[in-house]
Amino acid sequence: KALAKKADEQSAHFTNEDATKQGLILPFIQQVLGYNVFDVGEVMPEYTADTHLKKGEKVDYALLVNGEVQIIIECKPYNDPLNLKHAAQLFRYFTNTTTRIAILTNGRTYQFYSDVDAKNKMDDEPFLTLELNQIDNHIAKEISKLTKESFDIDSIVNAASDLKYLNKIKSVIEKQFVNPDPKFCDFLTSEVYSGTKTQKVKDQFEQIIRKALKRFLNDSLNKRLNSAITPDLENEPVEQLIEKSDDGIVTTEDEAQGYLIVKAIMSEVVDLKRVCARDTKSYFGVLLDDNNRKPICRLRFNTAQKYISITINSDKEEIKEPIDTLEDIYKFASVLKNTVNFYE
Repeated sequence: KALAKKADEQSAHFTNEDATKQGLILPFIQQVLGYNVFDVGEVMPEYTADTHLKKGEKVDYALLVNGEVQIIIECKPYNDPLNLKHAAQLFRYFTNTTTRIAILTNGRTYQFYSDVDAKNKMDDEPFLTLELNQIDNHIAKEISKLTKESFDIDSIVNAASDLKYLNKIKSVIEKQFVNPDPKFCDFLTSEVYSGTKTQKVKDQFEQIIRKALKRFLNDSLNKRLNSAITPDLENEPVEQLIEKSDDGIVTTEDEAQGYLIVKAIMSEVVDLKRVCARDTKSYFGVLLDDNNRKPICRLRFNTAQKYISITINSDKEEIKEPIDTLEDIYKFASVLKNTVNFYE
């Protein structure tokens, strides 16, 4: 979180690769992965292996465990997109050394590669991608396996294989939810309909499937919301959150429900007791630690078109997005969770 805040506040200073290394990547190696950047026996800069590589070709850093190179890191400037075409030496090091983990990073995005598809040949796709400002508990758990203290290459490679295919399957499922393809629709139709599948029937079931997927997603989100609410909130009906104050401020049912959804989302990154509400005449505010200097979001539900405004940096700048239903708040889950990084 501290690094994410630093990246946000000092991004203008990371104008080249060296600045990015010094300001973000070396602190990540030391603070997150646990390697001593001042000990060349653990972190070797400008590493060259004794192989048949191109003359003078190096990787930016090699991380050593028990004297053996286990992780190689290629760095790019902060504002550069990550592209494997610009990191060909990582591929060559995989082919000519026993290294099985590679990291490509620009200081804010970290792509982790292994040799899942073919041993000693680096995969074209990362098995894990970490965005510095969007670290959740699942990613943190996987990153912990790469730390010096917990490093176990066999368990890491096994996890890499699972993660790679898990992410691919997840991506396929997400695409089907957004736009189910004919094969997927045909499969589901066959499970529930035994008649002749004319084009009219196919078109009818495509619409039914779209509605069913949307309803399934909404039901799942509601279950998640209910399970995330603390016992105190479970015993407190929504009506008790709806208040009318002496100054004319009325907390509506939609605002109360929206607040509970935001709390459910934030429960993944902070203790729910830290997420507080403060209603005003123009918007319903959600704050961290009940501190108006730590805004998470504002629910603007006083007009026909509802909006949610979410803090996007430490300067308290916001994005304002329209929402059609309360469930639309979940679309901004990652942005909401990221607000914590601006205050810690």
